[in-house]
Amino acid sequence: MNATSFDSTPDAGQDAPGRIVLLTTSHRVAPGLLSWPAWQALHAADRVLCGDGAHPQLPYLREAGISVEEASPTAEELVDVCPGGQTVVVVATGEGEPVLTDGLARLAGSGRFHMPELELLPASYDLPGARLLDLVQVMDRIRAECPWSSRQTHQGLAKYGIEEAYELVEAIEDGDRDELREELGDVLLQVVFHARIAEEDPDTPFSIDDVAATIVAKLIHRHPHVFGEETASTPEEVKEHWLRTKAQEKQRTSVTEGIPLHQPGLALAAKLASRVRSAGLDVPLPKGEGIGYELLTLAIRAEAEGVDPEAALRAAARAYRDGIREAEGVGPEAIREVRADHQDAEAHPTVDTVEE
Repeated sequence: MNATSFDSTPDAGQDAPGRIVLLTTSHRVAPGLLSWPAWQALHAADRVLCGDGAHPQLPYLREAGISVEEASPTAEELVDVCPGGQTVVVVATGEGEPVLTDGLARLAGSGRFHMPELELLPASYDLPGARLLDLVQVMDRIRAECPWSSRQTHQGLAKYGIEEAYELVEAIEDGDRDELREELGDVLLQVVFHARIAEEDPDTPFSIDDVAATIVAKLIHRHPHVFGEETASTPEEVKEHWLRTKAQEKQRTSVTEGIPLHQPGLALAAKLASRVRSAGLDVPLPKGEGIGYELLTLAIRAEAEGVDPEAALRAAARAYRDGIREAEGVGPEAIREVRADHQDAEAHPTVDTVEE
């Protein structure tokens, strides 16, 4: 590509307004994979301009026989070069040349210029999930350059995973869509962070791609009614498929295997009861006295009735909390201010908070 000064063509005085095509590409798609309309516009253009000599698309344009000039014209210069039916394609850099597009919009709005035809032509598109690549890249840089993040381990981050999961549940129960989106991002961050740390293991490293590949394979295998030849028309049949394939995979000797014993007590009791019921076992409740055994009975009853005992208790506790605040004379506005202060403190942790 030749680096040149930007000059108007001899046809600048002709009446035909010409055409300006702003060609945008996504850095999340491999360079050179452009749409057919983009290649057509590039081959048909009278001039192709790009202000970045290191633009990743340039080697592929050159290979395709496209001559590209290294130039960053102003809006006025670009308009001047187009009369005479000239078509100029600008290969956008950065976030789509906002300075240039704003300048062209101002010229068009002034009414003082005979404007060429303006076209924004996306040459490559982000596929669903493409922004996950950005997250991986950001995490790579943070891991390499941040004094705190670079020292973290799976063990040190474990508590944050638990906290973020609970905050996600709270957002779901509150019905706050904005909060739900943010908390899902925080949970996703934990996954990407742990996968990034796992890449550095000297013995058994794995990456975020390995994590994704594992869950993809599991989902496909456990949904033979979607990806295979089996059929399922009800949620109960789907669950039956899931349990059967899971049992084949795990080859467990007890229905209790795989149940995390460190989860909250009510959830643990309900999970045990669910496994017992699914296996068709007749297991008498342990005999004993005290609140623990009473809670176990309630948890098993809740599971049998299709009620999540943890969610039910949280709902009751939230009602109790509201009653406490009402008794204290704390109104909804004050509650929102306290919550906002708490969130701000989490977003800007002190050194002591980070090191806990």
